[in-house]
Amino acid sequence: MGKEHDAALYELADLVHAVARQLPAPSNLEPGPCTPIEISVMRFVGRNPGVSARRAADACGLPTSNFSRVLKGLVAKGLLERLADPKDARIAHLHPTERAMKNSLRMRDAWSAALGGAALDPDTIATVTQALRRIEAHLAHPSTVDARSTNAPHFHDDP
Repeated sequence: MGKEHDAALYELADLVHAVARQLPAPSNLEPGPCTPIEISVMRFVGRNPGVSARRAADACGLPTSNFSRVLKGLVAKGLLERLADPKDARIAHLHPTERAMKNSLRMRDAWSAALGGAALDPDTIATVTQALRRIEAHLAHPSTVDARSTNAPHFHDDP
């Protein structure tokens, strides 16, 4: 595709980045505010309970050492549980805690309220959400998502 297509994709990426930066974590999270990286890890684990720590680190684009530090902090905050694999104790499986689930609801409420003023109709929301899911899946697994598909799967990992 040509320069116009590249420019349109750049504009899309630029807007996604700008919108994401304007959706800060709400101030009422327990036990306190989370960093954007912590939110990214919590989002992935919340959507993929039981995921291995290694897979979560890869999906979040974090080097193992950085992920380990973030994971340690989230466990200390009572937001994640790290459970050893019954067949291989070297493998840790991650699960959100009840506190994490409540925080997820708080973020949903805050972000829904923030976007509510944009006056988007349900069809537009569905179309944009579907496109963003396809983009997310492509970026996470570039070789497995058919770019022509209009029904790319919601990114979900098996534990």
